[in-house]
Amino acid sequence: MPFQQFSFHPKVVAGINALGYTTPTPIQAQAIPKIMAGHDLMGLAQTGTGKTAAFALPILHRLMQGPRKQVRALVIAPTRELAEQINDAMLELGQQTRLKSITVYGGVNVNPQIEKLKNGVEIVVACPGRLLDHINQGTIDLTNLELLVLDEADQMFDMGFLPDIRRILKHLPAQRQTMLFSATMPAEIRGLAREILRDPATVQVDNVAPAATVSHALYPVAQHLKTPLLMQLLKHTDTDSVLIFTRTKHRAKRVGEQLEKAGYTAASLQGNLSQNRRQAAMDGFRNGTYQILVATDIAARGIDVSQVSHVINYDIPDTSEAYIHRIGRTGRAARNGDAFTMVTDEDTLMVKAIERTLGAAIERRTVEGFDYSVPAPRKDDEFARPPRPPRNQPKAKKPQPKPAAGQGAAHAAAGSKPSGSKPAPAGGARHPQRTQRPR
Repeated sequence: MPFQQFSFHPKVVAGINALGYTTPTPIQAQAIPKIMAGHDLMGLAQTGTGKTAAFALPILHRLMQGPRKQVRALVIAPTRELAEQINDAMLELGQQTRLKSITVYGGVNVNPQIEKLKNGVEIVVACPGRLLDHINQGTIDLTNLELLVLDEADQMFDMGFLPDIRRILKHLPAQRQTMLFSATMPAEIRGLAREILRDPATVQVDNVAPAATVSHALYPVAQHLKTPLLMQLLKHTDTDSVLIFTRTKHRAKRVGEQLEKAGYTAASLQGNLSQNRRQAAMDGFRNGTYQILVATDIAARGIDVSQVSHVINYDIPDTSEAYIHRIGRTGRAARNGDAFTMVTDEDTLMVKAIERTLGAAIERRTVEGFDYSVPAPRKDDEFARPPRPPRNQPKAKKPQPKPAAGQGAAHAAAGSKPSGSKPAPAGGARHPQRTQRPR
């Protein structure tokens, strides 16, 4: 079943085409018709199965009709990383709709969130704690809410968010369409589903299995050495078509630029590209114009290329299911493929989760001749800019003529300082140099 059969609004179809989506995943094929028909939904699916688009596309379609600048759809997620991922999907799929979507979570300044809410948005993707703060302070209006999604409900339960969820639900209109997605269904989540879902439809997809034709390897490395190591891997590996995954749009762009400077035919695929440039990057990767494509998880979802010889995880994914989804783009059509993952010390827990999913330990490798001892730059970022010179650097003083004979004592007396005064800073600056803000 192609996406055309869902009869989405033309502006939503434009977003689907821009991302290169052609055939829906199993959960999309099952869930989208039920959501479009107005049913509440219970979805049992892991991350990496396409469930974000399964609810994002019907939401965008519905919001094309009706008022603007009102919060009409609310998605609640357990972590800020997932909230950003969902919001990116909303913005990318809805790039032609002019619908506004924002994230709301703690740990960041609340004022920009309040300002965006005042200016009017249609979609809010929120974590429970900060959303409750906005509700209690009266900085968010949910009286016009039509659609509610609870994503990764079992993770929210594990993190102790269920009491917050129940508090939030008391402030939402009773007449709404509700969707609940969970990878597992413990008793507490079943109880919550009974409370909030009205005669729900249920969809379930099996866990994604790793391809037997893919070999796996881990490359331990410090964060600031990832780009040099990537260059060495590409230099010493016989590759055909390479797909590189990064965690952020900024990093995808910068890695793509550095590969181009190194002489590779490379392109990046990330949310800040125009539709034409995005399509050109995907088409170029499919037809071999680009040997390397650097992408984020969301941007790469529409890629279906049978000739990918290597998947390189510049950044490890957030879940083991996402890892399986990434590496599933190589080793297709009975061909062998390789999955390389660069890992730092902070990735230990995720590595163990991936190994549990694979049912085996992953080989650790090093690149012969690569210098792993290079120290990190001042900023712990492999893309750190060199520090700028201080803005208020004092000018060098002009040499003063020596006083005439007999005037030395008078000049010395005039220039003397009171006893106990502190010496001036080196260079004659009157004020300590201000610390430069990180860029």
